[in-house]
Amino acid sequence: MSKFRISRSFWDKLIDASLPLLAVLGAFAVGAVILWLQGVNPLEAYKAMIVGAFGSKNGLADTLVKSVPLMLVALGIAIAFRAGMINIGAEGQLIVGALLATFVGLQLGDKIPGFAGIILILLAGAFMGAVWGAIPGYLKAQLGVNEILSTIMMNAIAIQVGYYLLRGPMIDPAEVAAGTNIPHSARLPKNLDMPRFTDLAQSLGFTEKAKDLGLQGYISEIYGVLAEPTRLHSGFLFAIFMAILVYIFLWRTTIGYRIRSVGLNPHASRYAGMNVKGTMVLSMTLSGMFAGLAGAVEIVGLHHRMFEPTAVSAGYGFTGIVAALFGGLHPLGIIPSSILFGGLLVGGDKMQRAMQVPQVLIMAILGLVVLFVVSTDYFVHKRQNRRVSVETSSSDDLFDDTTPAPTTAEVNA
Repeated sequence: MSKFRISRSFWDKLIDASLPLLAVLGAFAVGAVILWLQGVNPLEAYKAMIVGAFGSKNGLADTLVKSVPLMLVALGIAIAFRAGMINIGAEGQLIVGALLATFVGLQLGDKIPGFAGIILILLAGAFMGAVWGAIPGYLKAQLGVNEILSTIMMNAIAIQVGYYLLRGPMIDPAEVAAGTNIPHSARLPKNLDMPRFTDLAQSLGFTEKAKDLGLQGYISEIYGVLAEPTRLHSGFLFAIFMAILVYIFLWRTTIGYRIRSVGLNPHASRYAGMNVKGTMVLSMTLSGMFAGLAGAVEIVGLHHRMFEPTAVSAGYGFTGIVAALFGGLHPLGIIPSSILFGGLLVGGDKMQRAMQVPQVLIMAILGLVVLFVVSTDYFVHKRQNRRVSVETSSSDDLFDDTTPAPTTAEVNA
């Protein structure tokens, strides 16, 4: 009987884990119909997407680059969702984090060593994102304001604040002098650039190119990502490190246990003596902190200056929600899910260029993926609730007083 229960539990977990993947395949199936109706060969289009995202050195590097902000945002989303809070404001939190990170970087200049400057910039972005996330968390905990509405409003405020600063106090002086007035900041000093993979490889002695080593095929492409010049920066390693820390925080610390407990049952948590309101504010603060950290990493790792707010955020705040759900709201599951959705973003651009597909159609397919993946969360919870009810009824049967007592012969047997 115990073996059956273990096997049943294993299959239940396997089905729950495979639902997001089935959702992606279902979205692609619907997208294939749309492509076919537009006169585009779906197989060729999806081939161009996969090859564009994972088939070459530059494609794979761009996929990993886009996975960095997705991963950091998704980690924050997972913390909020685990506490029963719905954070739709990662876009705004990322923007304000990038703004303060840029301001701090410009003020630091080359006054301090680059490594220390990068740390200060990352802390500044994390701090600003945390403040932006704490506000709707406090409004929810103390005043009962719906956090979905407040975070969406905070997104709009962050965007407009960004436009104001980039057209005024933070505009590049060179643009003002030239009379072009393009709304972006000055470039950060190069000593504040986050090291790229090629820099790390050269410091370890990997200076030869793939063709010099005689490498061929996909092995040469992977080697090129690690050792040859690409846009891939060390923020990818930083994001993976943060995912491991969040896992330890949520599952190996008292505060993490409190966050998960409040998310599962706030009433029971309050009865157990936990500060439910404080935990709600804390979870939104930490969620905003990771989104702000993503904005800071985008500045020091990729862009090196702040420009149009919606271009810097690039929808990562919303796509990060899907990456978090696809990863099962688990920090370690978020790592591959972020890489997958980073690949979808890069591959979508490649498919547009290769197949002459309109941009709106690419967005429609990605939107289908988002819709299908989010919908699986409903079925996962429904299956979990059904299992809980079955286990509860089974346990009640064990204490059923109507069960006849065993006879003497049955006891002796």
